[in-house]
Amino acid sequence: MTHSSFDLAGRVAVVTGGYGVLGGSISTALAEAGVKVAVLGRNRGSAEEKAAELRALGSESIALEADVLDTDQLKTARTKLMDAWGRLDILVNAAGGNVSRARTDVTPVFEIPMDAFNEVVQLNLHGSVNPSLVFGEVMAEGRRGVIINISSMAALQAISGVPGYSVAKAGIDSFTKWMAVEMAHKYGDGVRVNAIAPGFFISTQNQSVLVKPDGSYTDRANSVLAKTPMKRFGRPDELNGVIQWLCSDAASFVTGVVIPVDGGFSVFSGV
Repeated sequence: MTHSSFDLAGRVAVVTGGYGVLGGSISTALAEAGVKVAVLGRNRGSAEEKAAELRALGSESIALEADVLDTDQLKTARTKLMDAWGRLDILVNAAGGNVSRARTDVTPVFEIPMDAFNEVVQLNLHGSVNPSLVFGEVMAEGRRGVIINISSMAALQAISGVPGYSVAKAGIDSFTKWMAVEMAHKYGDGVRVNAIAPGFFISTQNQSVLVKPDGSYTDRANSVLAKTPMKRFGRPDELNGVIQWLCSDAASFVTGVVIPVDGGFSVFSGV
């Protein structure tokens, strides 16, 4: 294996939720690696702003306005992408999130509104399946491409308070494995599907749960750190090395795996 096996220059990527905390970091890392990045999201202004930021780094970048739950919008975005660059090599499904009403620390478990539960499942699970099917079709036709989904520690262990999110992320793990087999069986070894499972990263989604107004950690945050051998939270940029490796030819025989990036959280018993 040579250094060139890790080279991503000239490839084309779509990053859904590409202007969020984790998705934005991934978009930047891919752009810095020479990838042409299409920032996809339902907020056109935010997508345009992120694309402009990437162009300022010297990367080619465009914004694609689409809701990951709307396949018609995704197909329109796909057409715009192909008109602009004529190819697609990488899809990172970084869109996702939670809904406070679906958390059991906000609403007792037996009173959780099913519309809130379903919203979480749709955003995280359907929000990864839909782009995979729409953009994955381009990869299947070309018999080459990489899809990366974002799982979670909540898919690997029972994380209190987040039933809908846990179900959705477990579904992503299952879909990742299924899609990997489907692509390899029917379209050859050039289309790979994998996922990463981030540990605990402080973001806008969980800031209030982990950090008090005075900047100190909450009891939940301290519980997380006690279960994390590295004794700290992750930084968004610490996902990027794994993402870049999975996207590269250096990982050409890797498909259907879910890789924890968690400071050891998933392997520590707590004892």
